Amino acid sequence: MEKSRMNLPKGPDTLCFDKDEFMKEDFDVDHFVSDCRKRVQLEELRDDLELYYKLLKTAMVELINKDYADFVNLSTNLVGMDKALNQLSVPLGQLREEVLSLRSSVSEGIRAVDERMSKQEDIRKKKMCVLRLIQVIRSVEKIEKILNSESSKETPALEVRSPLLTGQILERIATEFNQLQFHAVQSKGLPLLDKVRPRIAGITAMLQRSLEGLLLEGLQTSDIDIIRHCLRTYATIDKTRDAEALVGQVLVKPYMDQVIIEQIVESRPDGLQTMYKKLLEFVPHHCRLLREVTGGAISSEKGNTVPGYDFLVNSVWPEIVRGLEENLPSLFNPGDPDAFHKKYTISMNFLRTFERQCGSQASVKRLRAHPAYHSFNNKWNLPVYFQIRFREIAGSLEAALTDVLEDAPAGSSFCLLASHRTWSSLQRCWSDAMFLPSLAHRLWRLTLQILARYSVFVNELLLRPISNESAKDIKNPVVTGSKDPSVTQGNSEDQGSGPSESKPAASISSTQLVYVVADLDRLQEQLPELLETIKPKLETIGFKNFSSISALADSQLSLSACVPPLSSRIVRDLSESCFSYLKSALEVPRLYRRTNKEVPTTASSYVDSALKPFYQLQSGHKDKLKQALIQQWLEDALSESTQKYCETVSDILHSVRKMEESLKRLKQARKTTSPNPGGSGGGMSDDDKIRLQLALDVEYLGEQIQKLGLQSKDIKSFPALTALVAAAKDQATAEQP
Repeated sequence: MEKSRMNLPKGPDTLCFDKDEFMKEDFDVDHFVSDCRKRVQLEELRDDLELYYKLLKTAMVELINKDYADFVNLSTNLVGMDKALNQLSVPLGQLREEVLSLRSSVSEGIRAVDERMSKQEDIRKKKMCVLRLIQVIRSVEKIEKILNSESSKETPALEVRSPLLTGQILERIATEFNQLQFHAVQSKGLPLLDKVRPRIAGITAMLQRSLEGLLLEGLQTSDIDIIRHCLRTYATIDKTRDAEALVGQVLVKPYMDQVIIEQIVESRPDGLQTMYKKLLEFVPHHCRLLREVTGGAISSEKGNTVPGYDFLVNSVWPEIVRGLEENLPSLFNPGDPDAFHKKYTISMNFLRTFERQCGSQASVKRLRAHPAYHSFNNKWNLPVYFQIRFREIAGSLEAALTDVLEDAPAGSSFCLLASHRTWSSLQRCWSDAMFLPSLAHRLWRLTLQILARYSVFVNELLLRPISNESAKDIKNPVVTGSKDPSVTQGNSEDQGSGPSESKPAASISSTQLVYVVADLDRLQEQLPELLETIKPKLETIGFKNFSSISALADSQLSLSACVPPLSSRIVRDLSESCFSYLKSALEVPRLYRRTNKEVPTTASSYVDSALKPFYQLQSGHKDKLKQALIQQWLEDALSESTQKYCETVSDILHSVRKMEESLKRLKQARKTTSPNPGGSGGGMSDDDKIRLQLALDVEYLGEQIQKLGLQSKDIKSFPALTALVAAAKDQATAEQP
């Protein structure tokens, strides 16, 4: 306290320590010094401490000078203080003894009061026990008196069997019995209650028999007043579940055993629907009075209803489930998926119709929370059904995704069977003949798996070498692809682990590559259509946030990513096929050198052969592919082949020029008069014929490019090629006389 109130004088800002450190209770010199050494040297710390020490001395002197008079008078003011304190000690000791004595007296008084209150509480509890026992005895005697008085009025015919008391008497007995039960529970464990218990058991058995008999009589005679009195009595004694169980056993069970018969259901195509229709007719025909009394019907009057009952939930539905499980076990068999789907769909429609027969939303909630409801739903082995469907779809799809690329069936919008089977598998997942709302999440995952598998298949096609065979020949390739589903359904790792050395690599034709691109484009166009099919089915399970479904878009992007490498493969194949003919330009010098051929006037035939694959692509696949994509392929392929062709022509012209220069040097050396030893007498030289032929070939190539719908200026290296042969042509014509 003293330290916390002391204010040390403030030192200069240059000090290496905080003055408040000295006032802390855990101040330690060693820690203080080691902490300051981290910031400054010991010499500087010593100087700062000496400076602050001087400040403290100055402050202390100022404080003494300020309160000097008080310091001087301090000893004077304390004279005689010890005598005064001694005088106070005696009365204070007496006061302490008096307080302790009073405290002891009060404690004894409190203990006496607590003991008396405890005894009084025991007396009160015993009194309550006695009163409850008295009430139990009175209730038992009162009920027995009512029973004896009513039994004496019965005819001898009624005395032979259990008495069926009237509804009003039963209500009086039930009210008294309810009080009897309450007091008996409160008096549990008392000896007197054990002596009365046999009499209570007899009253309970008699009351229950009378209520059961009266309820059955009311149901048989359709007497709504008897039913109302009886149900109210059951509610009074808190035995509503007993009444519901009695109705289930006596009224519902015989009807269900009569309607739910397996032989009759399986003997007719619509046997299951007919059976469910009869089950639904039970409620309006046989439960009308019960629903009116309990308020489950629309026409019920609220003032005369007996609350606390739900016969549809607790009596009818459990017996329906029991009857189906015991009398119709084949209903839940998933072995035949088509039949299982039909039965499940019909059963769920029946369940929804039964829910609509419930009188309120609260009744529907009780139904869905009932153990029999969960038992009925759990009986349907949906995972096994899905596994069967999964094997069907996966087996069919894997059978198509093999080395053998077959054409799609007639009428299909796809070119290849693999693509057609992929799309049909996607449609089948969400078809009405297969889709079940409870399996929506599994079917969604299967949809993504199918798209992923097709994407992997397309990527595997990129690794195949391109063959020279046509698409029709590829349908029966040299490779013997296995058609066994057990083999085709395995993953790529399992397939790759076999003796791959004995199997040649599967090939693919350029036409089939085009088909794959066309199918990819078509599949991406139809995916939004698939999503529109999926949305209503997802809405049936309460899913509405379709913006969060990004997995399908990711699958679509994965498919889109397969198109560029396929396009590059097609362009490269077209370019190689085109240049394989264009390089025939290397034969032009051999055709004209020392052959004395006529001056060329038409293009070589190899140009038409080189452009034949382009015409085939444009005319044969225009109905399968977008025109813009075809034009892009043609442009890219022509750009690649033209660049190589330009290099070839440049090499030929360079070789011709070197040959021409060599001949000129030889001519000058021999001083001959022949202008062209290899040519005709006074006509065009062989070298000029070669130049002219190449110029005609390039001009014709440009014309054919225009006919393909392309601009020659858009073809890379073609302007340079044109300029190259134009210069050669000018040279050839300029040398003519």
